[in-house]
Amino acid sequence: MERRAFIGTLTGAFLTAPLAAEAQAGRVYRIGFLRAGQPPESYLVGFQQGLREHGYVYGQNVVVELRTTDGNVDQLPQLAEELVRLKVDVILASAGPAALAAAKATSSVPIVFVGVVDPVGLGLVPSLGRPGGNLTGLAATTTSEDFAGKRLELLKAIVPSLKRVAVLWHPRNLSNHIQLKGAQVAARTLGVRLEPVSIEGPNDFVSAGKAVRGNDGLLFLESPLFTTHRARLAELASKSRLPAIYGQREYVEVGGLMCYGTSFPDLYRRAALHVDKVLKGAKPADLPVEQPTKFELVINLKTAKALGLTIPTSLLQRADEIIQ
Repeated sequence: MERRAFIGTLTGAFLTAPLAAEAQAGRVYRIGFLRAGQPPESYLVGFQQGLREHGYVYGQNVVVELRTTDGNVDQLPQLAEELVRLKVDVILASAGPAALAAAKATSSVPIVFVGVVDPVGLGLVPSLGRPGGNLTGLAATTTSEDFAGKRLELLKAIVPSLKRVAVLWHPRNLSNHIQLKGAQVAARTLGVRLEPVSIEGPNDFVSAGKAVRGNDGLLFLESPLFTTHRARLAELASKSRLPAIYGQREYVEVGGLMCYGTSFPDLYRRAALHVDKVLKGAKPADLPVEQPTKFELVINLKTAKALGLTIPTSLLQRADEIIQ
């Protein structure tokens, strides 16, 4: 479990120690960053960029306390309570499991969630326009079907004979139950049969690699556990010799075939505006939950060639980025 200050630990951009920030004149805000799993560097850089755009500089007027796990959601309640005891000014809850843990830990500390799939369906807010309570933020998707159908369509474009797709999901992540239902609805429309393969932790990766055999493709649901171990999961797909689609470009950058979904670095950059408003006195209840505005289709041609796949020209022309 990681229990360390955010500053000066993950990337070269965060070089100023928290003690230096405390020494600065004026108000130093303390932001708690909670997540089940290590956030990709791109998320952190996006959030830092957003804070800078609104006048916050690490080590001068803001300290970020990072609390993460290796993907284990059971440790989140303890970490959320720790942030509350630290008297942080706001909690940035990364993804659904962290948002749920933070909501249970406090009804008074403002919570800005980011990258949550279907926050209404997950029970975090009663509506996007009127979140109420002490939570608001940015959704990764607003309904469970938003991207599931599109990702299956993209797989079918690469494999026209697609009939059976293994869905790798994380049952301990409650949002995965919502995502799985959405994928099942989309699959029925497309005439595709889904084969759910549950993963509880990294120890299940080997057995999952065996369980996906006999399918025509792989669909990975969105979970911090998977993002943390994205390189191993991209390798799992490669060894299975099956085309796979993911929700985030970070998978494709480490060898995954293709992704379609929200740009998470952009989402984290925009989350800084919500944090800024809260720090300036706005109530989360009065800040509507925002929806994603930037989406990405990224294709790894090197991986496609290794799998013996030919990507249709029409798909390549639609791609936001092609990795050679």
